[in-house]
Amino acid sequence: MFQGQTILRIPGPTPIPPTVEQALSRPMIGHRSGEFSKLFAETAERLKLVFQTEQDVAILAGTGTAGLEAAVANTVSPGDTVLVCTAGNFGERFIKIVKSYGGRVLVLEAPWGERIAPDAVRRELEQHPEIKVVFATHCETSTGVLHDIEGISKAVRETEALLVVDAVSSLGATDLPMDRWGVDIVVTGSQKAFMLPPGLCFLALSERAWQVVEQNDSPRFYFDLRSYRKKLAERTTPYTPAVSLIFGLAEVLNLIEQEGLQQVFTRHLLMRDMVRAAGRALGLPLFCSDEAGAPTVTSFSGNGFDVEALRKVLRTEFGIVIAGGQQHLKGQIFRIGHMGYCTPLDMLQVLAALELALLRVGAAVELGAGVRAAGQVYLNAKEALKHA
Repeated sequence: MFQGQTILRIPGPTPIPPTVEQALSRPMIGHRSGEFSKLFAETAERLKLVFQTEQDVAILAGTGTAGLEAAVANTVSPGDTVLVCTAGNFGERFIKIVKSYGGRVLVLEAPWGERIAPDAVRRELEQHPEIKVVFATHCETSTGVLHDIEGISKAVRETEALLVVDAVSSLGATDLPMDRWGVDIVVTGSQKAFMLPPGLCFLALSERAWQVVEQNDSPRFYFDLRSYRKKLAERTTPYTPAVSLIFGLAEVLNLIEQEGLQQVFTRHLLMRDMVRAAGRALGLPLFCSDEAGAPTVTSFSGNGFDVEALRKVLRTEFGIVIAGGQQHLKGQIFRIGHMGYCTPLDMLQVLAALELALLRVGAAVELGAGVRAAGQVYLNAKEALKHA
């Protein structure tokens, strides 16, 4: 292993494509120059493809959490009743943010590793017609669960409430047609499927959401989305943008457009299926069902071996970094990220190393079983495409 070589297989930050790295290193230009204004306006317009929306997309300098806070700050007034759907660490983050803005929080909780049921959302809304905003997480990174946002959105659209979705670790990797599903606000960040360093967040809002934003009396300044909407119409930003990251974002959109958005989704589903098949072949307990499994990250429970020792072997012997569990799942599960700049070949690499690391920590696995199972999933998928 070369010194300093690190292969990231965590659910963010994710590896950066070489052409994006080159774009990030472009010479700096003035953020109020005509050159930047042209690039910024074109890039913001192209983002609509990934959001699958006709609405404008706001670009803020800040991490995904900044985007989540912006969504709360612009839709929740002090005393408003909101419903937060949580089944993991990032659902719980929404609760903390809403409380900090004075919202009255009702919590709909599912066990970590399970999905939020749309019918449960519907019941909460029927029992509490005062709910003004519903907050939900698309991919719960801490567990590897992809929640049924389409079903949740149908339940919410039966009321006057808004639906705000944390899509930080899903958008750009799995289908989330904002307009077609009727989602009011979608929030994402740059360091996941967007294949960039941390530092940008993106928000798209429906017309219903904009009406709430205009009437909301929660105090806000940097996160005031009205300012971003106004300045976007003028082809600029209200405050200093992350110029280099916009350079990189333009190249990311080139890559997505070249591959095709649906092909991006197909690639992520294939990688998920390969990893899950390998885990089953190795006797590793999957932390969530196949139906709930996210295309961006897969979680496994330990099976009689030390999860943290496994991660250490992968890191020190192979330079491969995978994620551990969060909160009460620390030391109980490990998570393999497969989003953004990665391919089925990358999955075969990490799975081969995983088998060796499992043997190192004393797990009773058959060398080659996981790679063989993943390879068969790949071959089956390619054969199916031939006859599609």
